[in-house]
Amino acid sequence: MRPATLDVVARPPPAPGRPTGLRRLGRLLPDLDDDLLLNLFHKGARVQWTSEDLDWEPPLRLSDRQRESLARLLTPVYFGEQTAMLGASGILPQLAGAGETSAQLYLTSFIMDEARHFEALTRLYGKLGQDPLGLRQIPELLRYHHRIRQGDRADWVWGILFSDVIAKHFYRSFGVAQADPLFGAMSQRILLDESRHLAFADHYLRRNVPRMERARRLALVDMRDDLFRLLGSMTERVRVDAAQFGVDPDDYLARVWADVESFGRRIGLTDGGHGDEPPGGPGRTVRSGAGADGAADPASAEPPPEPPPRAFQISLPRCFGCLLTLLCGRRLAPA
Repeated sequence: MRPATLDVVARPPPAPGRPTGLRRLGRLLPDLDDDLLLNLFHKGARVQWTSEDLDWEPPLRLSDRQRESLARLLTPVYFGEQTAMLGASGILPQLAGAGETSAQLYLTSFIMDEARHFEALTRLYGKLGQDPLGLRQIPELLRYHHRIRQGDRADWVWGILFSDVIAKHFYRSFGVAQADPLFGAMSQRILLDESRHLAFADHYLRRNVPRMERARRLALVDMRDDLFRLLGSMTERVRVDAAQFGVDPDDYLARVWADVESFGRRIGLTDGGHGDEPPGGPGRTVRSGAGADGAADPASAEPPPEPPPRAFQISLPRCFGCLLTLLCGRRLAPA
């Protein structure tokens, strides 16, 4: 006999002040009505791996300077893996409240992917004998994280798509580092996971963006531009490190921009008048006014504006996990 169901599955986003998550689950036997997301869930479940599947015994084929540079370059990617893992846990109740059960199932495999990447990269830092850059050395990390956290589940998926494009081009760009068997094998496995993440984000947004009002779509365009400016600032901080691996940061940023623009057109975003130029205007690179030798170039355009200062100060915890738990925590709805 078919289990009893309640009357309604809530599909639209919950209204402000209304209960979310488990309190709004509408059916004990929901419809699994999205074959593509289920297929991605099944693929993710079948190709699980951990750091124990990698060979950690041989010494790294990197110089001391390259080890330090790789640790610095990995910092935004490493931080992004942890924030994605924590952020996804906050999106699951929103998907439940909207009755998007297939997306919920997929996101559980996404969380496992991010946890696996974070654990493997943590172990890699130990092998490198290096630490990530500190938050005071690259404060854009927190601004980037905060920007993704604004808005609803569609905003979050758009931010995750942007981050996955960054990760894809990062792992593809550093071919010299990937000549090392350990980092090369890790990169290949992570790239396979990222391809599923991009397929999910592309499908989810193509289904939802066309239903949005124009102002809502333009807000996603603004979010794209904000994230790209922050990426440009972060990339500038590790420009010298990229040179250790023969990577031109400007070419890297151009590839990221072209990919994000392509996804934007696929999901139905309007350009808001920005056209195909990256944030900052025609002809701008995202070097924040730096000349060819890294020094400030007075003839260049002004750097992108920084976010307005906050009216309060915080004391940063020593541990990324402690900090992110504070950032990602949500106040529980009253019973």
